[in-house]
Order: sequence, then C-alpha cells, then structure tokens
Amino acid sequence: MARVLIPLADGCEELEAVTVIDLLRRAGIEVTVAGLKPGTVQASRGVQLVPDTTLDTALQHDYDMVVLPGGLPGATHLREDPRIIALLQKMAAAGRYTAAICAAPRVLAEAGVLQGKQATGYPGTLDGLSGIRVSSAPVVRDGKVLTSRGPGTAMDFALALIEALAGEEKRREVEAGLVR
Repeated sequence: MARVLIPLADGCEELEAVTVIDLLRRAGIEVTVAGLKPGTVQASRGVQLVPDTTLDTALQHDYDMVVLPGGLPGATHLREDPRIIALLQKMAAAGRYTAAICAAPRVLAEAGVLQGKQATGYPGTLDGLSGIRVSSAPVVRDGKVLTSRGPGTAMDFALALIEALAGEEKRREVEAGLVR
C-alpha cells in the first residue's frame, strides 16, 4: 500500500487539504497528516484541522508521495520551513512523487523540484520563475511531479494522485463512488 505525507501549516486551504486526505483514504492509501507544529492547525477560513502527528515525528518514516495543500499564508509557512524543503529535495532525488496545489507549487519551485518541468498553480504563483513551463491546465503531471490550480480543481487533483499511486482502475472506482 502506498504511503502519503500531507504536511499542514496554519493558513492552509481547508478544501484542498480535506479533499485530498478524504479521496486518498477512500482509495485505501495510507495517509499521514502532519502539522508543522504540535496541536490543531487553523486553516485559511478558520476551520480547525487536527493532524495525525507532528512533522518531526512523521519525518521518521518513508513515503511514496508528499502532497502540499495551498492557501495563504499556509503555503508561505511550508516554503519557509527548512524541513519541508529538505523533504521535497530528498523525495525528488529518490524518484518519489511530489505534489502541490494552489499556491504550494511555489514551494516545489523553491526546492528546485520544478526545474525543467511543466507545472500549474494558482494564477500568478509561478510567474517570473525561470526553468518552469507554466500551464493553465487544472492538473499537470510531469513525471513524478503533480501540480494543480486551486480549490476548484482539488477533486481532479486528488483523483490524479490516486491514479499515480494506485492505477487507473482504482481512480475509476473512487470516482464512481463520488457520483460525478
């Protein structure tokens, strides 16, 4: 079974975080939700999210994918955390999946993961960065890197993550249960 780490920071976009967590778990994927610090995470619209563990504890394990929810200032907190940057670089070097939505693809860019890749994000998020082919597609997969535009694309993003980790059949199974 695939293992996914989803780090949460105060100010994250709750719709993106919860959608990805929910759909991955529906697919039978093991998801660890880790707060950058102990305690609840206050998302961008005031929703309180309770992580499974702290990032320090979560980093003691290996994962097949790390997924960064967007939102502001959540994505900024992720970008400013050296543990997140080191994790993304380690995952990319090991040929594992990195994924981000909304403002969080900027974190992938800061870690060097998007260099030479095609990616998407919230409009303006990737502007002015060299070495990245910016797309306006809702979801972009370039090798082991998946990016998405924002809250409105969260379900499509989560389904793409399922397909990457568990295959097209599992994606269709989960999607059918959503009555899309």
